[in-house]
Amino acid sequence: QVQLVESGGGLVQAGGSLRLSCAASGRAFSRYTMGWFRQTPGKDREFVATIDWIGGSTYYADSAKGRFTISRDNAKNTVSLQMNSLKPEDTAVYYCTADQAPALPTVRYQYAYWGQGTQVTVSS
Repeated sequence: QVQLVESGGGLVQAGGSLRLSCAASGRAFSRYTMGWFRQTPGKDREFVATIDWIGGSTYYADSAKGRFTISRDNAKNTVSLQMNSLKPEDTAVYYCTADQAPALPTVRYQYAYWGQGTQVTVSS
């Protein structure tokens, strides 16, 4: 199994930046596709970004493309999400997720492991 713990959330003004981190423990971390989702109260958890097990391929939601960057460091068992040009609509709880998948999943049920989430709040 894989355990995931997110950190780095906080309060920022619109246009600012935050860097989220996800620390992973367990077996075979380097073989897992990793992703980030986000969720606001009353809404379904939505896809943000994903990265393959090597770190050579990434895919982003349209809302994140050009502003967010996902990366991983397999030697340190960490995954990060650099968020720039933040908007109030980016306010959500952000979740780190993992699954041993051959592609780049964008649907919640395609990921087996989840962290507890970290709150990101962007003021207008």
